[in-house]
Amino acid sequence: MTVDLHCHSTASDGALAPAVVVARAHERGVRLLALTDHDTLEGLDEAQAAANALDMQLVSGIELSCTWGGATIHVLGYAFARDAPALCQAIAELHEGRWLRAAEIGKRLEAKGMPGALDGARAIQQELGDSGNAPARPHFAEFLVRAGHVKDRAEAFRKWLGSGKLGDVKQHWPTLESAIDTLQQAGAWISLAHPWQYSFTRSKRRKLIAGFAQAGGHALEVVNGMQPAEQVGGLAILAREFGLLASVGSDFHAPGDWSELGMYRPLPDDLSPLWTRFQHVRQSTAI
Repeated sequence: MTVDLHCHSTASDGALAPAVVVARAHERGVRLLALTDHDTLEGLDEAQAAANALDMQLVSGIELSCTWGGATIHVLGYAFARDAPALCQAIAELHEGRWLRAAEIGKRLEAKGMPGALDGARAIQQELGDSGNAPARPHFAEFLVRAGHVKDRAEAFRKWLGSGKLGDVKQHWPTLESAIDTLQQAGAWISLAHPWQYSFTRSKRRKLIAGFAQAGGHALEVVNGMQPAEQVGGLAILAREFGLLASVGSDFHAPGDWSELGMYRPLPDDLSPLWTRFQHVRQSTAI
């Protein structure tokens, strides 16, 4: 069975509607899928209806933003109670924070001679599929391309939106420990998303994973799309060291982007897959 436990839709910063993501995953042979939009559950009902029609297993998922060591970190939650009060409150706070972040990005770009960025990014977001969530950096990148400020999205991130650039607005996200506690209260299985994508030294990455495990995290996303094989091997070593389960996902956002649904490097055989635990979760919390 092909599994994909990390993908995004128009409910956050993906390019395809939730139902289209599910259909595309199914066409590509995925039979167990988790839709993990950033800080929202907005796309799950639509995704679940599409999965039911295809007789495909969908696990409730979310990618929560948080902080650790002065950096923004992402944790993935799965098979949780969607109506858990702690989770609903955390999502509401993150929703408000993301709108404040988007407004600040727009303000900063306007100050550099690029007016209308927030409205333009929001319009692009609505073209893809209306969402109540704030436009994200990919939407701002597309606005900058269409407005002629950059030649492509890569340049938009390189010059204006990437890490450390003008549009990289640091939000007051909850701590890693707080995010894990929120997911625990919802009965979630918890994975640390793409641990190698953070600009950390090896020793700091190890400290992050140690802190994640100590706080109650369950798994590492050992495989994230077609990341280099040596990174998979390094994360596999850390999963073994800290006794963590292993997760895999494409981190799909858009067709023709850096990843594709169901496509990622193989997971080392000796690791324990996170998704084998989902069968022990009550059906009422797994959808």
